Amino acid sequence: MLTDVGCVRDVNEDVVAYSLPGRTGLTEQDMLALVADGMGGHAAGEVASGIAGDTVLRLYHESKGTPAERLAICLSAANRAIYEQSQSDPACSGMGTTCTVLAVRDNAVFLGHIGDSRAYLMREGRIQQISEDHSLVAQLVRDGALTEEEAMHSPDRNVVLRALGIDARANPTVWREGLPLLADDVLLLCSDGLSDVVEDKRIEEVLGALPPFEACQSLIDAALAAGGPDNVSVGVFALATNPAQAERARATRPLPALVDGGSR
Repeated sequence: MLTDVGCVRDVNEDVVAYSLPGRTGLTEQDMLALVADGMGGHAAGEVASGIAGDTVLRLYHESKGTPAERLAICLSAANRAIYEQSQSDPACSGMGTTCTVLAVRDNAVFLGHIGDSRAYLMREGRIQQISEDHSLVAQLVRDGALTEEEAMHSPDRNVVLRALGIDARANPTVWREGLPLLADDVLLLCSDGLSDVVEDKRIEEVLGALPPFEACQSLIDAALAAGGPDNVSVGVFALATNPAQAERARATRPLPALVDGGSR
């Protein structure tokens, strides 16, 4: 996972974080990775995304239950912590953050998501977005009021409808069931500093050609070459799944719809 301030902003309000089994002394075999893109100005966005990253990473491994239950607990706690600080500290008034989290257990990935940062799955050389943007233009596209092309050039493209810390209660998307993973699947997390300026086709080409670290750097370089108008963060995870177990998972459980607007 890599993050860069970009070519325009003075402060990096993005946060990336991950934990891998065996590297942090975790007792359970869960991988966790997140990207959070703060908002609020005057460094308040940096505070919000930092609270989200710290809270989710710590609380996930302290909590009990299924990955979905843990993700719901983490996002609720992060929302509460950000909202309470925004109410008590005038310098943080109105701050909030996106947060997109992936948890992997038993060859399945679980998503917790709010805002317009993104999660993608690359399978058999093709990428597909597995999160759904909680943004004004994305909702207008879903409602049929805008085309994809119009949304790309809309002046409202950065208006986020849901985020952590904006209200006392958040409304994240949390998958109740995991998406079975197959051998050679690749997961990608990114802030909109990447997805707004680098086309999916280019992302697909990079993921297919390079290992994770080099892919992260190449995608950040592509965003900077496109002007880097925002902070840009990327995480790439190439999963060494057990092929036999993955094939059994695919045979016994059909793939759910990859894009979902609510809890699954």
